[in-house]
Amino acid sequence: MRLLVCVKRVPAPGARINITDDEQDVDAAHLGFTTSPHEECALEEAVQIVEEHGGEVTVLTLGPAEAEEQLRYAASVGAHHFVLLPVTEVDWDPQRTANALVKAIENLEENAEPFDLVLFGNESADSGGFQVGVRVAHALDRPMVNGIKGIEIAENKVTARREIDGGFEVYAIPTPAVLGVKEGINLPRYPTMKGRLASKKAEIEINEPTAEEGGQTRIRLHRPEEKVSETVILGNGPEAAPAVVDLLQELGVL
Repeated sequence: MRLLVCVKRVPAPGARINITDDEQDVDAAHLGFTTSPHEECALEEAVQIVEEHGGEVTVLTLGPAEAEEQLRYAASVGAHHFVLLPVTEVDWDPQRTANALVKAIENLEENAEPFDLVLFGNESADSGGFQVGVRVAHALDRPMVNGIKGIEIAENKVTARREIDGGFEVYAIPTPAVLGVKEGINLPRYPTMKGRLASKKAEIEINEPTAEEGGQTRIRLHRPEEKVSETVILGNGPEAAPAVVDLLQELGVL
């Protein structure tokens, strides 16, 4: 099978996010970066599928030159081919990003069979737009389901499960297809030392992205006011018991 995984370089989840003075970008001075968690699970799922059914995994990202780090991480856990679409501007809008990815995918498929599956994360960890994968699938005229928590492969057909309240929706999808993978579908593996060393030698293809600006314009980024919680120590040891009883009575537990 031929699988393509589209990933994005994002600030490490849980980090304190500061905004630049012009309110147009994230201040990366003291930030660590990683692969968006949903996409990390999509990468793991692709590697597992290839391990079971054979084939190759290509990883594609649009982002700054530093996104090479995320491609090398993909190499360290078992991916085979790597393509970087470098950009220097502030994060592209979803429409422009999708258009660039579509052209890149068409170029990768020009002299080869279409990818059986193109995997996206359900949404990126930074903007959370839920748009790019859907736009790419629509432009490529391929079936697409988002929110996927299970994938099974049969002859020229994919069975995908999407979690809903009280159960799952199950979809039978002909290939080639596009899926948006949700975090929790698997537990991504840690790179081995051998994998990390091999990733340093991975060949990364760099293609200049071409796409006109989309219909969305970023006005500004806004960081919400931090909520500070105060911890009250009721006491230490047995002498805290009366205070605990008083608190439980106040909460209506006793």
